[in-house]
Amino acid sequence: MGRGKIEIKRIDNASSRQVTFSKRRTGLFKKAQELSILCDSEVAVIVFSNTGKLFEFSSSGMMRTLSRYNKCLGSTDATAVAEIKTQKEDSKMVDILREEISKLESKQLQILGKDLTGLGIKELQNIEQQLSEGLLSVKARKEELLMEQLEQSRVQEQRVMLENETLRRQVEELRCLFPQSETMVPFQYQRPERKNTFVNTGARCLNLANNCGNEKGSSDTVFHFGLPAGVQEEGPQERNLFK
Repeated sequence: MGRGKIEIKRIDNASSRQVTFSKRRTGLFKKAQELSILCDSEVAVIVFSNTGKLFEFSSSGMMRTLSRYNKCLGSTDATAVAEIKTQKEDSKMVDILREEISKLESKQLQILGKDLTGLGIKELQNIEQQLSEGLLSVKARKEELLMEQLEQSRVQEQRVMLENETLRRQVEELRCLFPQSETMVPFQYQRPERKNTFVNTGARCLNLANNCGNEKGSSDTVFHFGLPAGVQEEGPQERNLFK
């Protein structure tokens, strides 16, 4: 015989209710374990008896499963609320920025001398005062830049002067260590020609013989000089001397 259908309602008998609770709880935990193993899922079951006793099963730890549950539940609601709030704030910020941009554009045109229709005397005076103050600020800044450039030029000039003075001192020290004489004449070597040298030597010998003959007069001593090769006789007086 097959099992008959049981009417799902509260069991009045306390002992029968307790037995059914124990059996069904065990079966429930078994099915949860099988589900986690077969489907590789995270399963947690919490059961409280009518007396307030706690029974639980968790495939990955009850605290981890509960924290994951709370995170998912809270993130869903919080994300939706945050998105709505962010959209409202973004729309307000966009409207504010657009208004500021339009005001700045109109002021810029007014400062440039355009779109002045609809402005009163006070507004025009305010614009004129702003332009005057801006012009004074520009002039002051320009003067500051010019003064900075002049100061840089002065510092650079002083640096160059110091470098020149240092170089001048180094040159003077070198001059003191290596003095130069103003009367020194550089020596140039010239190679004499051989023929001219022998001719000049023979001529000097002939002149010396003539001088000796003139000085002694009556002396019978005669000097015989041998002319070098290549020297020609130049006159009769020289031929008499060598006879």
